[in-house]
Amino acid sequence: MRAPRRGTVAVTTLLLLAATATACGGEDESGGDSDSADRIRFGYISDYNGASLLAVADEQDLWEKYELDPQTTVFTNGPIQIQALGSGDLDFGYIGPGAMWLPASDRAEVISINTLAYADRVIAQPGITSVADLAGRKVGVPEGTSGEMVLGLALREAGMTTDDIEVVPMDPATVVSAFASGQIDAAGIWYPLIDTIKEQVPELVEVASTRDFPDDSFPTAFVAGNDVDEDVATRVVRLLQEANDWRAAHPDETIQLTAELLEISPEAMAADAANIELLSTDELLAATEDGTAGQWLDGLAEFFVETDKLESVPAWDDYYNAERYVEAAR
Repeated sequence: MRAPRRGTVAVTTLLLLAATATACGGEDESGGDSDSADRIRFGYISDYNGASLLAVADEQDLWEKYELDPQTTVFTNGPIQIQALGSGDLDFGYIGPGAMWLPASDRAEVISINTLAYADRVIAQPGITSVADLAGRKVGVPEGTSGEMVLGLALREAGMTTDDIEVVPMDPATVVSAFASGQIDAAGIWYPLIDTIKEQVPELVEVASTRDFPDDSFPTAFVAGNDVDEDVATRVVRLLQEANDWRAAHPDETIQLTAELLEISPEAMAADAANIELLSTDELLAATEDGTAGQWLDGLAEFFVETDKLESVPAWDDYYNAERYVEAAR
């Protein structure tokens, strides 16, 4: 599999971002008895997509059931977690669709598809009403994330490229503060961070959304390092599958559990969950076996080729361990 053309720049960026991961989040140790369970380091993002299955696993004692002792750490985005996986500082993590180019470039392994996500937006200051209005303006975006992805999709739809705007790379937290203070004109970012921005700029304008692209799918996923232990990875996949079905069967309870984990209101958590399409494990198994999941991943990879994240579209089952996912469910 070929490396992306911008690999050196991307890795440098991720190294800088990784240095801020601890400051951006915290750690929560939970799970079974460390004398009998395998210790794992698990990263997540503090939104419904990234945290809900971990909240269910805690509530349903699934860590203990699968003899896993997790140390969970919150990160601000997926690329930082991929960097931590590569450096050996993390065993498992969660990424959104905008970071899928990283496992596609052989820097991690997708162990499980999670959801289809539609939380990403291009937002603009009041008075800007279209993507075309962004020409020549400053647009903040976390590089390598779904924020950059939705910006690229919106520009392509408008017949524009990043050469038509002034892209300002910044981490997600800085996007929030920079937009709120008027330092940038627009941003590629996602919910629930947009709700935080709206508290300070209630008249912001959403000029593009991933929902504007109904022919595309945007899978989120759980990932592992390329040298992950096979037995441990299989147990993690089984845990995720069981937690996924509990989440699908108990949507209101899962929203409450995730809100408690992230220490936000259930109302805000419900609004975040509304941007997600949940799939049962049976549906994910069917999508994996009939190639539908591969079509989702290929669609993203084709876009990443267009945006120079990848040189070519790799075989989707080179970086999504579909065989393990199917075997784990049996």
